[in-house]
Amino acid sequence: MSSYRDVSFWFDALEDDSLSPRPALDGDTTADVCIIGGGLTGLWTAHYLLGIDPRLRIVVVEKEIAGFGASGRNGGWCSALFPQSTAALERRHGRAAAIAMRQAMIETVDEVGRVSAELGIDCDYAKGGTLAFHRSATQRAAAEADVASARRYGVDPLELLGPEAVSVAGAAGAVFDPNCARLQPAKLVRGLAASLERRGVTIHEGTTVTDFAPHRVQTDRGTISADNVVIALEGFTATLARTKRRLLPLYSLMIATEPLPDSVWEEMGIGHGQTFTDFRHLIVYGQRTADNRFAFGGRGARYHWGSAMRESYDRVPRVFEHLRRALDELFPAAAGAAVTHSWGGPIGVPRDWHSSAWYNPATGIASAGGYVGDGLSTTNLAGRTLAELITGRRTELSRLPWVNHVSPRWEPEPLRFLGANAGLVAMQAADLEEKITGRTSLAARAMHPLVGH
Repeated sequence: MSSYRDVSFWFDALEDDSLSPRPALDGDTTADVCIIGGGLTGLWTAHYLLGIDPRLRIVVVEKEIAGFGASGRNGGWCSALFPQSTAALERRHGRAAAIAMRQAMIETVDEVGRVSAELGIDCDYAKGGTLAFHRSATQRAAAEADVASARRYGVDPLELLGPEAVSVAGAAGAVFDPNCARLQPAKLVRGLAASLERRGVTIHEGTTVTDFAPHRVQTDRGTISADNVVIALEGFTATLARTKRRLLPLYSLMIATEPLPDSVWEEMGIGHGQTFTDFRHLIVYGQRTADNRFAFGGRGARYHWGSAMRESYDRVPRVFEHLRRALDELFPAAAGAAVTHSWGGPIGVPRDWHSSAWYNPATGIASAGGYVGDGLSTTNLAGRTLAELITGRRTELSRLPWVNHVSPRWEPEPLRFLGANAGLVAMQAADLEEKITGRTSLAARAMHPLVGH
């Protein structure tokens, strides 16, 4: 990459951060805990480990710079979303466990804000909730079903809003979820890394991990011997041969516009701290940034053979054009706004769309991930959970249903390639099918069991 500022709008907006890499590992070393990956999962784990035992020697190794992956590229939603629906969690783990997972995710939204403020990290955190617009009879039925499901479990306080409460083109209403905050993710991850350094954590950047084993991490610059090893690579998990088929790297892309006047935002009905989406199947998501831009993203980029990841995959003109059209369709008042940034990156998708946090005390190896794009908050819950597991603590966190869940491995090629891209095509077809027929898509119904519903 020519410049780390090209990673995302979020990185480019870091005026007080040179983004210069920290020193690489220089020879063999030892640690109590070695964390592979300098994103939010690894950094939150280090933060909470120090909270339990400030004496721990923690080393973080990162191939690029802290936040280079999804942690510095995402949509800036600190939400209570979890890839598995509450109903799916209930079917697999039981009602009490499903409700406990939902409650933990809701509490995590506030935890991120609390700790950020405590550490003095100004990451533009503002808890304004999420608006999910419905723009057809089919989408309204989906919205009503979501609200009804939430009421059955009594945890998520979703509210169905009428047309008088929304200003989106063609929208007849929306579902409002108060449990979401807007933030600037690069400020959070870079601020967290700096905070950990001040507390004695060593972060080696420009250091490539080539393999790991119990109590050992092999890099291109030396070996780290550690009592515990934490794998925190999310979308980049497939870069290691040992974890090649654990998570599928699926690309999500984003655009950011120039800042818009307050009067335009008032016309569009999106307040500071609010995030938004709608009920289409090919997901889109957005926020109003602290400096009044749209940061808007969505799916649409294909999966690449062999879980390949290249810098060129971060930018797909066809998908950027789709995002621009979708943004203009939702908010015609912003149609003339210039797009100043476009970027993307891989998210991590487990075979059963079930995130996990696990630890094997016999080997000292821990891992968390598979957030399917819902990681900005879930990484915090992962960090708290792994810290408990590694130090032998046991609270309600270590009893949550995602703890020590093991997802099946993805199929070998060509099945992985065919299946992943068939799913993408199915979601595109589902939106078109509903637009033409006015009925719930058969293609979407067929996909629901495969994507956590």
